[in-house]
Amino acid sequence: METFVVLPPALQFYIKHQMQDILQQTINKSVTFEGIGLHSGKISKVRLTPSSNGIFFKRTDLKENNIIEANYKNVTSAKLCTTLENSFGSKVSTVEHLLAAFYIAGIDNVIIEINNEEIPIMDGSSKDFMEILKNAGIKKLNKKRKFLKILNKIELKDKGRSISIEPCDSNLEVNFQLNYKNQIIGKQKNYVNFSDDNLKHIYSSRTFCLFQDIEKIKEIGLAKGGSLDNAIVVDGEKIVNTSGLRYEKEFVNHKILDLAGDFLLSGYRILGKVNCYQGGHQLSNLFLRKLLKSKDSFSEIELENIQATKRTQVIPSLKLVVNA
Repeated sequence: METFVVLPPALQFYIKHQMQDILQQTINKSVTFEGIGLHSGKISKVRLTPSSNGIFFKRTDLKENNIIEANYKNVTSAKLCTTLENSFGSKVSTVEHLLAAFYIAGIDNVIIEINNEEIPIMDGSSKDFMEILKNAGIKKLNKKRKFLKILNKIELKDKGRSISIEPCDSNLEVNFQLNYKNQIIGKQKNYVNFSDDNLKHIYSSRTFCLFQDIEKIKEIGLAKGGSLDNAIVVDGEKIVNTSGLRYEKEFVNHKILDLAGDFLLSGYRILGKVNCYQGGHQLSNLFLRKLLKSKDSFSEIELENIQATKRTQVIPSLKLVVNA
């Protein structure tokens, strides 16, 4: 006997108005770009190629064991960037801004070939990546996208930082707050709904650092490729960059961008409301690990015949038309 369920009004609205999100997507054609690594200081050449089997990095400078899956379980370092590593020790770092562009552009499958260990920082945001993806074009696949629908609130607190997620049927919403002693950054906060058609203020917001921390970062072998061309530098009560900020909330916007990239490592599009206080790459990864172990707190769904894989409930009579 088939089991029928009644969808919440919010989810019905989502299905009706976001049909383009039902199918998984890849890029339409291969594209290449290059740039300097923020931390390594090395020039990396990158080639994005269409795929239908998820998101994978391929280290072309390595002859074997060079495939690294974009998965939260493969995060081995979250110090100032997100680093992925396979079981053979092959790594790729600073992946978060490119992954965030994939999240915002709706890319679920792509192979990232790279001849080095670090994704180029570009201008410090995802703006250049979004333009690259625009030039590549989007191709829909005959595969249904997997969504993670939050059923119960999950929270993680760690050393004065916190992040939680609670039910929100129709989209990913993020409330994020910073708490810096620096007066320019201060307690900046922002709310973002990722179903918004225009997320330019998110993907164009650049990474940032305090001038007083630059030498400390370099002493541990990082930020070798950092400059005012790819980061906002705050010195006391002034912005060192002559062009200033792009947006009033550029600091917190960039943190939301980082979160989107790190959340894509879950393997899902997440339907839930996130509240994050003073978060970062490490907190996001710890949170994903906790969330995905909490099986009673979410349901896997596909917007196809609305099959909830957790409860194996199907609505076979619901036929959806996908906009090409």
